[in-house]
Amino acid sequence: MNIPIPPELEGKRLDAALTALLPELSRNRVQALIADGYVMLDGKADAGASRRVKAGQVCAVTLPEAVPYHVIPEAIPLAIAYEDAALLVVDKPAGMTVHPAPGNLSGTLVHALLAHCGDTLSGIGGVMRPGIVHRLDKDTSGLMIVAKDDITHRALQKQLEKRSLRRIYRAFVWGRPTPQAGVIEGHIGRSKRDRKKMAVLKTGGKEAITHYRTETCRMWPTHRSGAKPLFSQVECRLETGRTHQIRVHLAHRGQALIGDPLYGSRPATHLRQFATPDEELWARLSDFPRQALHAAQLAFIHPTTKEEMAFSSALPTDLQDLHRGLENDYIPSHNNE
Repeated sequence: MNIPIPPELEGKRLDAALTALLPELSRNRVQALIADGYVMLDGKADAGASRRVKAGQVCAVTLPEAVPYHVIPEAIPLAIAYEDAALLVVDKPAGMTVHPAPGNLSGTLVHALLAHCGDTLSGIGGVMRPGIVHRLDKDTSGLMIVAKDDITHRALQKQLEKRSLRRIYRAFVWGRPTPQAGVIEGHIGRSKRDRKKMAVLKTGGKEAITHYRTETCRMWPTHRSGAKPLFSQVECRLETGRTHQIRVHLAHRGQALIGDPLYGSRPATHLRQFATPDEELWARLSDFPRQALHAAQLAFIHPTTKEEMAFSSALPTDLQDLHRGLENDYIPSHNNE
């Protein structure tokens, strides 16, 4: 395709100009096309991505046919909340990894999507694969969007960047957040103490913002007089989407997720301060096998129809068991006490 440079893009870098003119392609994809010789500027293919363009110049862009993804499709059942020609919304179970990785080379969501979607997928990033718009950790359950073509993928990514794609989670945490509702702001990056973990950093990292609201809390007698919060159900709304964001932010505030093997402490640490244990509840809390986190609500504007789409997912069985342990003996006031 031949694309003339309009006057308003005069002086822009070649990669920036083409990204503006071809919104279905990411800037990384454009840079790769330039590097691989698929872009010619006024008939020459040696223009680098940083070359400044002039109005009236013509870019000849060739889009190579998407190569097949190397993962072999697997007919794994999927819980699909919605599907059309452009996208689908999947309710991912806990325990399913999204992308193949060392130790998880089969049985992933990508394997299942390739089998389900077949030839309907387009060449996102030059590779024929599902367009995973946002990810969930292996042991986090709930709703995810998958784009079937490049244009839908880019449009949904822009909604993420503009923070208009709404994601709400249900989390079960030790103790009770104080204040009961608010905003957690703290840049997140790789931990300097443990490179396998993310952490809230004083300097560096990326901006991360989590809005939270305590929905209900279980109070319990302590060895001393009075009662203290045992655990709570918290609603979290992501304004940004950093790796392990909710897990890191809540743990940083002292309310680690129940069952979190990476950011939580041993259950006995939390339970030993309480008197007269309920053996069944104590066992449920102590032995919970994953981080107690569920992507419960998802809302976005459909890139094709421009219709606002909203979806909800009920708590899975294991989290329903935790929820039953929350008695209505405490109703949060949300007064930022």
